[in-house]
Amino acid sequence: MLQVTAAQLDAWLAAFMFPIARLLGLFASAPLWSNRGIPIRVRLAAGLAIALAVLPALPDMPAVPTDSWDALGLLMHQVLIGVAIGFMMRLMFAAVDVAGEMIGLQMGLSFAIFFSPTTGGQTSVIAEFLGLLALLVFLALDGHLMLVGVLVKSFEWLPVGAATARDGWMVIVSHAALMFAAGVMMALPMVATLLIANIALGILTRAAPQLNLFAVGFPVTLTVGFLVLFLSLTVIGPALHRLFEQGFASIDALLRAMA
Repeated sequence: MLQVTAAQLDAWLAAFMFPIARLLGLFASAPLWSNRGIPIRVRLAAGLAIALAVLPALPDMPAVPTDSWDALGLLMHQVLIGVAIGFMMRLMFAAVDVAGEMIGLQMGLSFAIFFSPTTGGQTSVIAEFLGLLALLVFLALDGHLMLVGVLVKSFEWLPVGAATARDGWMVIVSHAALMFAAGVMMALPMVATLLIANIALGILTRAAPQLNLFAVGFPVTLTVGFLVLFLSLTVIGPALHRLFEQGFASIDALLRAMA
């Protein structure tokens, strides 16, 4: 008769419990995986399936009783590590949202907002369009699979039970400025073009005071904005590619600082 001891049961539970905690932490914050359009049951099932698939490739887990406070502390620690990894890539998508908000403000479409299932709040039309475009590029580059691969590698750099350096968490704060810098750089061509169009409209209104600026300016800025946005689609893809590469470099810096 097959007998299972308490030590063996704790080892089996620990071998599965800690990896899935880090993986579900990633799913809670990473792009695509944290999309509210995906049901929670689907995300949980995907997390369980991926955890079972990568379990043989992971290092040995610490021998900690699963019903102890130490196991609870380790479990929360793994969740925080997974959330931090996903949050670093989320900052790159937040930069795209910043660029979209700036472009929409310059085009006069800041009032055109609706509920976004991606962010769970109100967002402008341009920001939602650029966010969906960034998500498509991210999927085309297999970024969602690369994130899972980075998470699996993180068990070698940050084994379960190893202490994380305090400087590692400060890396997240220091990279938050990257969100605004990258967003401004992405929106700069559109903002500069619309600024020139507004200056031209101002000069035209000064030369012809009888011209109704509100009746003419809004269609002109919309037309110029959509035209420049259409022409810039060919360069947005490479820009997003570099942005995601920078995101993975930020994750590497985070894990190195934590280790």
